[in-house]
Amino acid sequence: METITNVKNEHDYKAVMNHIDSLMAKGSENVSKEELAEIRELALAAQQYEQNKYTIALPQTLTGMIEMRMYELHLKQKDLAKKLNISDTKLSMIMTGKQKPDVNFLKAVHTQLDVDAGFILQHV
Repeated sequence: METITNVKNEHDYKAVMNHIDSLMAKGSENVSKEELAEIRELALAAQQYEQNKYTIALPQTLTGMIEMRMYELHLKQKDLAKKLNISDTKLSMIMTGKQKPDVNFLKAVHTQLDVDAGFILQHV
């Protein structure tokens, strides 16, 4: 089988995934170094296709963006408060809309959570 390294459509994607499955079915002790490299190459091609096909829209609120970053960073709200150097209560009030975020909070969101400054300015 010719190896597909540029997945352009669903047919290519299914072929790549089937080929990966067939190689992996051999078991890790029976896969050659060349086959292992091929699995990696195929997986990267499939991943690229998935990222282009299955996009998730960015949150439309600052709170939503903070929640997304919490999820991505595996942070609980108390851990996030510590990371942003604020109290749990203040974070809770900001996240529920009971208190407006101050400049220090917004700076921390930008630097500690790597949220784009433009996004922050548009959603405050």
